[in-house]
Amino acid sequence: MTQTSVNPVDVSGRLRKMPASAGNPVGSPVQYQLRLGDDHVALNELIGQPISIEFDGVIRCINCDRVTKKSFSQGFCFPCMRKLAACDSCIMSPEKCHFHLGTCREPEWGQANCMVEHVVYLANSSGLKVGITRGTQVPTRWIDQGAVDAIPMLRVATRQLSGFVEVACKAHVADRTNWRTMLKGETTELNLAEERDKLLALVAEELDALRAEHGADSIRAVQEPSRDFSYPVEVWPQKVTSHNLDKTPRVSGVLQGVKGQYLILDTGVINIRKYTGYQVRFCAPANTGDSNA
Repeated sequence: MTQTSVNPVDVSGRLRKMPASAGNPVGSPVQYQLRLGDDHVALNELIGQPISIEFDGVIRCINCDRVTKKSFSQGFCFPCMRKLAACDSCIMSPEKCHFHLGTCREPEWGQANCMVEHVVYLANSSGLKVGITRGTQVPTRWIDQGAVDAIPMLRVATRQLSGFVEVACKAHVADRTNWRTMLKGETTELNLAEERDKLLALVAEELDALRAEHGADSIRAVQEPSRDFSYPVEVWPQKVTSHNLDKTPRVSGVLQGVKGQYLILDTGVINIRKYTGYQVRFCAPANTGDSNA
């Protein structure tokens, strides 16, 4: 592969979840940025180049900015983790949403994020899985999971109701991604439209019961097309090993790809989202010539 000229990068700041956008035109790789504070580093153009990430030992809460010895719920200090609705247990188990009981930690946040339409979908990331996301998070959620393709299955009135639907579905389909398989690029091709129809038939009775309780329009089956995604990866790892900034503050190697929220280096992989709130220095030397990879 021919590398274009790349300027040197030397940026410091707090890590945040990597912004990503679907490739344009369709079929081209997802475009990734590394976000450090207010700075955004375009990562696709650094594929094939040596990079380094150095943690300076400081972690700051992404909500209140206080220094914390440990990050909770991907970027929060312990007090914020205990008080914010975004960190409540119902985020991981949406069927446990308690907004309707009047006990939401932040009712305005819950109204804006939970009492809105959600999509129940099927994705192919490490194999077939079911998942849920807010309608506004399509296709971002699918890209964050490293899905090679995904398809909406149902549109549901609230987050809690989407959780009830997911519980019914995961009796037949996995609801988690095997991140090691996802990072090896070993996903088997699936016909998601057919898988969607099969799963809807399997959970038809449960869906009818939920509609009877919550309203006929609260769960709507959709016949929307699937979306395919290509990722900027030059070399898939044969064996997946993880870097840990808490144990090894400096990580370096050749950037071989980006998928989901992972950087793939020739020395191992690192989950950027895991280190949200960590103060780091990111460096990549200049590349002024062409090389074949």
